[in-house]
Amino acid sequence: MNILLFLIIILAFIVGIGILNERVFHIQSDIALIMFSVIISLILVVISRFFTIEPLEKFIRNIGEFGFEEYLMDGVLCFMLFAGASKVNMSKFRQNVRPIMLLALLSTAISSFLYGGLFYLIALLFRIPMDIWTCILLGCVVSPTDPIAATGILNKIGLSKNVCSVIENESLFNDGTGVTLFIFVKTLIAPVGKSNFVELMLKEILGAVAVALIVSFLLFQLIKLTRDPIRYILISLLDVSCVYLICEHLGFSGVIASVVCGMFFSYQMNRIDRRAKVIDPKDYYRDFWEILESILNAVLFIMIGLLALDIEISRYVFIVVPAAIIILIMSRAVGVFVSSVLTGRSIPGKYSMKEFVILMTWSALKGGLSLALALQTGEFLAPDIYNLFINVTYVTIFFTVLVQGLTVKKVYFRLEEHKAARIAMQKRGEI
Repeated sequence: MNILLFLIIILAFIVGIGILNERVFHIQSDIALIMFSVIISLILVVISRFFTIEPLEKFIRNIGEFGFEEYLMDGVLCFMLFAGASKVNMSKFRQNVRPIMLLALLSTAISSFLYGGLFYLIALLFRIPMDIWTCILLGCVVSPTDPIAATGILNKIGLSKNVCSVIENESLFNDGTGVTLFIFVKTLIAPVGKSNFVELMLKEILGAVAVALIVSFLLFQLIKLTRDPIRYILISLLDVSCVYLICEHLGFSGVIASVVCGMFFSYQMNRIDRRAKVIDPKDYYRDFWEILESILNAVLFIMIGLLALDIEISRYVFIVVPAAIIILIMSRAVGVFVSSVLTGRSIPGKYSMKEFVILMTWSALKGGLSLALALQTGEFLAPDIYNLFINVTYVTIFFTVLVQGLTVKKVYFRLEEHKAARIAMQKRGEI
């Protein structure tokens, strides 16, 4: 498909759904984009099954041929992560660094392996030809919370800054853990060399942090040499692009590196805030990254919805999908619980452990990264199992974004009421 034509179609979806939602439905905008694009895709699939319409058939074929994985992983992901990390409140991050790191590292790992173990029991029960490591690989695909979904949706529903900080920062960092786990388990299923998890983890994380800090420090010196605010933007684009490419070439985590770049530039821009206000009084730099993030988020959610046109339904889907949703929530809750036990009194927001586990479990939205990882498994999994991976991943994304995304605000305020009542009772000495 012509790139300009594809862009026109994407923009038409974004604008059309956006206006319809603004005038009629009033759903959070990013949720509306993925929901209505999926509905439209399903309608087009039904039409194509009953009627032969050549332009529609060609459009569906072109969607299937579009390299979603390459677009996200080798294209826009680094910019989306940089934009999200640029908004990190450093004081809130330092204040909550212990629970954020425990959630990002330990919770993701526990959730992935527990999900895999429970899914393996389902596979044995229904005689699905999946071994334990393939099931764990699926856990590595669906367990990481998505920073793009988190920053795109949770920021707009009225959560407190402290709570948003923990959810967003955990989402930004746990993707690196998820990708590293995915690579490790993938090497056990389709061996390409020695695989030592500790060595792989250290290489992915420490290498990414080192490259991000060195390159960002050097390129930020250029900002001190210019008085052009547009050049600020170009230097930041150059920074995250170079860092991501270098890390991917060296085998480090480009995901974590992009987050570190965004946080580094955010910190340094705040340090030169007085100078930046003189040179960039209209705040072009921050406005650019905020607008770019909004546009790329919208495009991503529409593309996720349109990919429903190309999904082949697995023969196991009606057996495993309901169970997959249940074990997803269970495994996430256990992972957060273990992390909360180790966090101890450092649980943010004065939540009890139960309140914190519920909030962090229900706010764990999935997104494009999970789908991109699932698409990578087509290289080494049998077609039936690959289709199952795509089906489970797609339904997981749709469930978390639509169901959890639409209800997380209500859950949050209910928990706030429960917390206030509990604190009041503690002050009265009733508990």
